[in-house]
Amino acid sequence: QAQLVASGGGSVQSGGSLRLICAGHGYTFAGGCMGWFRQGPGKEREGVAHIRSDGTTQYVDDVKGRFTISRDNAVNKLYLQMNNLKTDDTAMYYCGARCINNFDPLDRPEGPRGQGTQVTVFS
Repeated sequence: QAQLVASGGGSVQSGGSLRLICAGHGYTFAGGCMGWFRQGPGKEREGVAHIRSDGTTQYVDDVKGRFTISRDNAVNKLYLQMNNLKTDDTAMYYCGARCINNFDPLDRPEGPRGQGTQVTVFS
């Protein structure tokens, strides 16, 4: 069964960097919008960034200039380079096969078998 698995999370000091990777198992990325989503402690899930098949990107305001999304369709991988991390970025991060526009916090874009990766930023 298709599965989207995120990895690369960890614990990092404020101002540090991490690179998240999303691997698609039994899933083809080409031709679709792919996005990163996160859910912080006590917060609703939110969209973080997306990249369309033509390379167009979009970011939520509070990560603009700090995060960069990219994709490699040839190997079915999606990336999120996160720089200058802040404590507010602490969350479980998921990848999903959709854009972040009009995202319902109750949606689970990673699918029933998807796996997130924990990012913890400490001051």
